[in-house]
Amino acid sequence: MLPGVTTAFSDDIAIDLGTANTLVSVVGRGIIIDEPSVVAVRARNGTREVLAVGQKAKMMLGRTPESIETIRPLRDGVIADFIATEEMLRQFIKRAKSMLGFRRPRILICVPAGATPVERRAVYETAVSAGARRVYLIEEPVAASLGAGLPIDEPSGSMVVDIGGGTTDIAVLSLGGVVQARSLRCAGNAMDEAIIRYVRRRHQLLIGEANAERIKIEAGSAVAQPNGRDTEIHIRGRDLRQGRPKSIVLGPHDIAEALEVPIEEIAEFTQRALEDLPPEVSTDICERGINLTGGGALLDKLDTELERRVGVRFLVPESPMQCVVKGTMIVMEQFAEREHLLIKP
Repeated sequence: MLPGVTTAFSDDIAIDLGTANTLVSVVGRGIIIDEPSVVAVRARNGTREVLAVGQKAKMMLGRTPESIETIRPLRDGVIADFIATEEMLRQFIKRAKSMLGFRRPRILICVPAGATPVERRAVYETAVSAGARRVYLIEEPVAASLGAGLPIDEPSGSMVVDIGGGTTDIAVLSLGGVVQARSLRCAGNAMDEAIIRYVRRRHQLLIGEANAERIKIEAGSAVAQPNGRDTEIHIRGRDLRQGRPKSIVLGPHDIAEALEVPIEEIAEFTQRALEDLPPEVSTDICERGINLTGGGALLDKLDTELERRVGVRFLVPESPMQCVVKGTMIVMEQFAEREHLLIKP
């Protein structure tokens, strides 16, 4: 069969299976799904029925009756609910399937750098159950480095810090191989939880997860200086002392104070990774800078604050949230040359 015809009928799929969002890309078609990793389930007569996945399910968060449960099936980058994850993957794969495709797809899925063999196997078996013909795994920061366009084949070190929803992953690559890869279970979700705790402690106001995420996106900043964002955000919640609805106004300085602990944890994690590198590689990275990818890279002034704390320049590529899935797609397209970057399930 001619190469062009093979590509046309190919159903190779790359999946960034994230704690907060799942992105799906198909060879020749690009990213076709970018939706929250949320599943809505109804319990009836001892059985669970999936009602919605993705954006539709996220809209139900905090608003469901007793019989319906909204689940985030991944926790800290790994599967916490196998059945919900399998159904979510099955529906995403079904939507991703090419109209011309007639075979079950080959799928390459990202996992955190610190995922255990048991956690990797869980992702592998879930993808097989969801309808994949072959399943391959790659570490998220390794894929992110490719998606960010780093020159990983050169004889010099390149470093990426990928801040997702459940994990912050670091990878250092040189000569086309992985020098170091590690994972920290502190990322976007930990920032949301820090905002919830801050608002409860400082204003005695109870807010939900969705509200905390909105605050982070709309008014979040890693620095309290006036040259950062000047956006103020009005939020409503339940007054913990009086039990009545209450409104408050938060500014970037409030969010910067709330996020102090998770940002410091990420900075220390990055500093330790640099210290553990061979001197030559560490020197390369100090000269070239560290690339910041993932949804966390979108937090206002985070690159500036991490640079201040770590002492190395941080760079944010275009579309940092898509770097992992783009890099995964590159591996699928250059499978023979990049197969050594894959990890065992």
